[in-house]
Amino acid sequence: MATTRTAAAHWEGSLKEGAGEVTLQSSGIGTYAVTWASRAEEANGKTSPEELIAAAHSTCFSMALSNALAQAGTPPTTIDTSASVTFQPGTGITGIALSVVADVPGMTAEQFEEAAQGAKQGCPVSQALAAVPITLEARLGG
Repeated sequence: MATTRTAAAHWEGSLKEGAGEVTLQSSGIGTYAVTWASRAEEANGKTSPEELIAAAHSTCFSMALSNALAQAGTPPTTIDTSASVTFQPGTGITGIALSVVADVPGMTAEQFEEAAQGAKQGCPVSQALAAVPITLEARLGG
């Protein structure tokens, strides 16, 4: 069964002087301020499209990796993933760096690296963002 999630943005004014907000409509969990400065300079308590992409990517990757590890008979105890999305004004999104640390009993570092690379390829958000270089740093921790 397919699902559709919805967010909506409202913007007022020009790009650099204006401001807007994005509302996470499907979940109803919030409305967040956004400005050009929060995107191209410092966040200053506001979000950006790139931060929202990073949130989606880190979550999707963690879910894909958790599923792959469980299917391989080595379910994880914990998975902590961060995603850093780089935005260059005038160019766009230039790269995404995923970093994951997981506690996976019974798995070697080499096996974990292989599973993490597979999850990166299989993650639907990674697939949607395939036009952008995506790097992955994976290590076991605990």
